[in-house]
Amino acid sequence: MQIREAHTNDAEIVSQLAITTFDETFGHLFNDRQVLLDYFERTFSQEKMRDSIQKENNAFWLVFVDGKPVAYAKLKLNSRSKFVYANKVSQLQKIYVLKEFLSMKIGLKLQRTLLQRAVDYGSEQIWLSVFIENKRAINFYLKNDFTEVGAHQFQIGKYSFDFIAMSKVL
Repeated sequence: MQIREAHTNDAEIVSQLAITTFDETFGHLFNDRQVLLDYFERTFSQEKMRDSIQKENNAFWLVFVDGKPVAYAKLKLNSRSKFVYANKVSQLQKIYVLKEFLSMKIGLKLQRTLLQRAVDYGSEQIWLSVFIENKRAINFYLKNDFTEVGAHQFQIGKYSFDFIAMSKVL
């Protein structure tokens, strides 16, 4: 297994992982597939990923197993939240692992990498949002000392989803 920071020339890999892992995790919630495809184009296109990777406050990582890209993560440095009141806060925006590789504890390794970067940056706290029905992810974060700090909704097309916000003191 290899974990490395992503660069702009990795935009295609990040885009494909983002689409595939989001579809594996949430695709079943969309009766109207076109809404999901439109979301992928707006959110996970190669151009969008390239722009996001280039932003100064964003950091992306990729994970390869036997040379195959199987996971990615995104950390947003200096990302204030209405749920967290620390002065210097970062957001763990994404940790997604292809379904067939979930048992390899890749998410935990990525989380450690992101948390270390946030600490190195000087963040006092980190926060994230997780879909309220994603019990696997919620349990993962609870086991890793995150606590629930709020709730909000997220809209994708005509679909509305309930999320909980979680945070951890660094």
